[in-house]
Amino acid sequence: MSLTTEHPAGTAAARPIPDAAEPYALFEAWFAEASAREPNDPNAVCLATASPDGWPSARMVLLKGRDERGFVFYTNEGSRKGGELLSNPRAALCFHWKSLRRQVRVQGEVERVTAAESDAYFASRSRGSRVAAAASDQSRPLAAREDYARRVAEIDALYPGDTVPRPGHWGGFRILPERVEFWQDMPYRMHDRLLFERDGDGWTTGRLYP
Repeated sequence: MSLTTEHPAGTAAARPIPDAAEPYALFEAWFAEASAREPNDPNAVCLATASPDGWPSARMVLLKGRDERGFVFYTNEGSRKGGELLSNPRAALCFHWKSLRRQVRVQGEVERVTAAESDAYFASRSRGSRVAAAASDQSRPLAAREDYARRVAEIDALYPGDTVPRPGHWGGFRILPERVEFWQDMPYRMHDRLLFERDGDGWTTGRLYP
């Protein structure tokens, strides 16, 4: 029996990660496969932040932009994650596509996206989502859900048409990747890990033991 070719019962066949000079094309290929296979939200990703004194926190967000500049998501800047990103602008992402038995980890510094980018994305959301975002003091204490519903109704009445302006406290962040690691499940836990690390304008690459 060859441990490099034999698969345990119930384990889908897996391919080693191909060598690459940079991480973006590989991420796009994996993201396309995830979009075709994952039943819900292939762009869901775990975002990890930390307070200035080192307390970590993690939550799921939706990736809303990606290119060679970095990975973009949007949030209320008054939320816990928003406050931590503004005070300690470093973060990590972890994509987990269970149907493909794959994971991608991203680590880097964080910058705000431009106001124009935030305006454009906010305008693309459904009207109900824009109203709900404008009414929310995300992560702040809420005495009763009825209070939030009342604020939603007030914002809804204030902007009766389709135009609901982006609140000043709501915007986007871009993670500028310094490390990107691809992980592929393989038989008998002989998983494949390919790491990219920023080196000036380019990348160094290498494999890691699983």
